[in-house]
Amino acid sequence: MTTGEADPEVLAPDGRRLGRRAQETRRRLLDATAALLEQHGVLELKVVEIARKVGTSPATFYQYFRDVDEAVLALAEDAGDDIAAVARVVRGEWRGEAGLATARALVDGFLSYWDKNRAVLRSRNLAAQEGDERFREVRVRTLSEITDPLTERIAQFQREGWLVPTITPYAAAGAMVAMLERMGGFQFEFEARGVSRAAMVETLTVILHQVVTGSATG
Repeated sequence: MTTGEADPEVLAPDGRRLGRRAQETRRRLLDATAALLEQHGVLELKVVEIARKVGTSPATFYQYFRDVDEAVLALAEDAGDDIAAVARVVRGEWRGEAGLATARALVDGFLSYWDKNRAVLRSRNLAAQEGDERFREVRVRTLSEITDPLTERIAQFQREGWLVPTITPYAAAGAMVAMLERMGGFQFEFEARGVSRAAMVETLTVILHQVVTGSATG
């Protein structure tokens, strides 16, 4: 698709394909939603506030989204696209010093991913925890980009005898991703307690490398 061309996959709520100008309006509405999520929780955010920030009417908003949740869901999908670069790190070398560098890059990349998308990811997780299957599906699909290749790495080291056979690779990978998500969501709280970002990264790096490799050095 060339610059300025409409994306044929972007649809209106009624299934119509949106032209380029309509997609630009939709993007402005999404950007406004993301900005307002930084100030308000998703439960307090109103369509009229989003429309006012863009300089349009609520009726225009409803041409593109059924409600605020649907706009936040679209933002969560967009945030999911950002995880690909982080996921590629998992396929690097995990042994020895190179392995520590891989683990460190994964931790730092994941925390940066959270820094960039914090308000959207918190809203996504809250909706998923409250039982919204749409948000749960996006969360699971996004995190699987890291969980699945991490599972493969753990299984590899287990086959080589570095990890005890009682560890289930997928459970271990899921626990590590849950740890990263939790720490990503609460970075500011840890910093308020005197834990610097650098200290957090190094601590999580050691934990992650130990769990994935059993400290393999060969």
